[in-house]
Amino acid sequence: MSNSGYYTRRSAVRLLDKVMEDGRLLNDLIQSGGLSKLEPADRARAQRLALDTLRNLERADRVLQKHMKKTPDLHVHNVLRLATVELCLGGAAHGVVNDAVNIVAKNKRTAGMKGLVNAVLRKVDEKGQAEWDKLRVPRLPKWLRKPLAQAYGADTMLDIEAAHFAGAPLDLTVKEDAEGIAEAVGGVVLPNGSVRIADAGQVTALAGFKQGQWWVQDAAASMAARVLNAQPGETVLDLCAAPGGKTMQVAAAGATVTAVDDSASRMERLRENLKRVQLNATVVVGDVMAQEGQYDAILLDAPCSATGTIRRHPDLPFAKDGSEFGDLIGLQEVFLDHAIGLLKPGGRLVFCTCSLLPDEGEVQVEEAAERWADVTVDRDAVLIDGVDPAWITEEGGLRLRPDYWADKGGMDGFYVAMLRKGQ
Repeated sequence: MSNSGYYTRRSAVRLLDKVMEDGRLLNDLIQSGGLSKLEPADRARAQRLALDTLRNLERADRVLQKHMKKTPDLHVHNVLRLATVELCLGGAAHGVVNDAVNIVAKNKRTAGMKGLVNAVLRKVDEKGQAEWDKLRVPRLPKWLRKPLAQAYGADTMLDIEAAHFAGAPLDLTVKEDAEGIAEAVGGVVLPNGSVRIADAGQVTALAGFKQGQWWVQDAAASMAARVLNAQPGETVLDLCAAPGGKTMQVAAAGATVTAVDDSASRMERLRENLKRVQLNATVVVGDVMAQEGQYDAILLDAPCSATGTIRRHPDLPFAKDGSEFGDLIGLQEVFLDHAIGLLKPGGRLVFCTCSLLPDEGEVQVEEAAERWADVTVDRDAVLIDGVDPAWITEEGGLRLRPDYWADKGGMDGFYVAMLRKGQ
């Protein structure tokens, strides 16, 4: 393989090191320039290699443990993992093994391990593919698997993990003419109106991108704004709005929307997206708790564990350990109470999180309804197009899971509920 293969693989290993040693998320690493020295095609390949390795990490470790007496240094281990995944998925042994050996050899701290790396990967090349095909679908780490299994049961947990392992297609939210856009991009229209593409390639090259006819948004995430059902002329506050998919949905409905988020860089992306799709919104970089006024409707996509997005972000279970969940749950409660206070009498609020944990969804809404005597949960509001009534939970919210629509490619884990304030 050309020299670009070496630099691409080395960059992918560095991403793995930062995820697993420093607890960094891939998106953050890439947006902060983690692959900036690579050409665009190599950048995309490095990201794909890192994602494939994380998605197949358990399988890689099970293959490797048969050929090693003990676990090596994390950096060396990640080189072996990435190479093992490539080899077992059909990569050419010569380039994969040579680059892996060179990555280890050119690091003074690990140079002494190059012989081991070469020997292990030769064995993996010889026997790995046969072993690979017999391995189970990778399981989530215990810190996350245990609470999710308690919430949904052992059988459902296996279905969720299968959905994670399958990865995610690309979903688009369209301004109008979903059927026409689906035909133009080679996709299909989902029951909720999103357009899904199985193998999208470069997003910016898809039909309708430059014309601003759609934006990328997982089908599950799009359901929150559909539940809100903003009307022309209404004043709507979108809290924790970046990167802006829901803001654009509300703006496209004709409402007057104010989007708030405390991340200046992510809000700049929102401004760029609004310009591309030719929609208008007031963009505010600021603290949720500093917002004032009275609104007809509010959408609060609260900060959460993001455990519903693992099919697209397989790094999350390895970058996190659950220790921050308590703080996030407390923040969600504070944000939700503040948002309810910003509603006009008779107003409505959609609370949502991209989490699979009931403590970040069902429990929050149930407890909010107990705290606020004049707030009720509108269970009928979540019964929108594409929703199975069985997905509506006891307290009246909508629980979406990765294993739903399994025959169509699944969806993110998400929770959505509509709260109405009395007159």
